[in-house]
Amino acid sequence: MDNFYPRLKDLREDHDLSQQQVADYLGMKQPQYSRYERGLRDIPTDILIKLAKFYKTTTDYILGLTNKK
Repeated sequence: MDNFYPRLKDLREDHDLSQQQVADYLGMKQPQYSRYERGLRDIPTDILIKLAKFYKTTTDYILGLTNKK
């Protein structure tokens, strides 16, 4: 289950985005988003779903339950 913290960063970097750009999309401040990437805060379900749609992947991939994007 700890796979999803690095996966958030990897997905963001794969799309050449900054934390600020992702935070803006999610409607939050960059430091809050940064805490998700670093594993300092759990990701609420609604944010997880938004991220999966944004990156065109599944919540299972983000959570580390599968390696298939």
